[in-house]
Amino acid sequence: MKLADLIFDKACRTMEIFLISIFGLLVIDVLGQVFSRYILNTSFAFTEELARFSLIWLSILGAAYLSAKRQHLSMDFLYQKFSDKNKKRALVFIEICIFLFALIVMVIGGFNLVYTTLHLEQLSGTLRIPLGYIYAILPISGLLMMWFSIYHLAKINTNKITE
Repeated sequence: MKLADLIFDKACRTMEIFLISIFGLLVIDVLGQVFSRYILNTSFAFTEELARFSLIWLSILGAAYLSAKRQHLSMDFLYQKFSDKNKKRALVFIEICIFLFALIVMVIGGFNLVYTTLHLEQLSGTLRIPLGYIYAILPISGLLMMWFSIYHLAKINTNKITE
C-alpha cells in the first residue's frame, strides 16, 4: 500500500502544480484583456476564448483534485448520527457513487463527446483549436476520479479512512 500512497501523493502534487498553472494563465489572460480593453482601447479576440477554455479545464480537473482529497461537497448532518459500522458503509456507498458517476458521465460521455467533436472536425471560433482537445479533460478527470475512488475504497477497507 505504500507504493499506492506514493503514487497517489505524486499524482495529487502534479495536479496541484497543473491547476495552479492554469489558474495563473487565467488570471494573466483576464488581466491582459482588461488592460487592453480599458487602457489600450482595443480588444484581442483570443483572450475571451482562452479564458473560457482555461476555466473549463480548471473547474473539471479541480473537481477530480477535490475528489482525491475527499473535499467534495458533502452534507454530514445525517452521517454524524450513524454508528461506526454504518459510517463505513456510507463511505463505501459514496465512493461507489463517485466511481459510477465518473465512469458513466465523465469517461463514457466524455469519450463520446471527444470522439464526436474530433470526428466532425469542430474547431473553436478564434483559436482554431479542435474542440475535442478542450473536451478531453472530461474523460481524463473521470479516469482520475475513478482511480481515486478505488484508492479510497482500499483505504476504507483497511480502516485507514474513517471520516
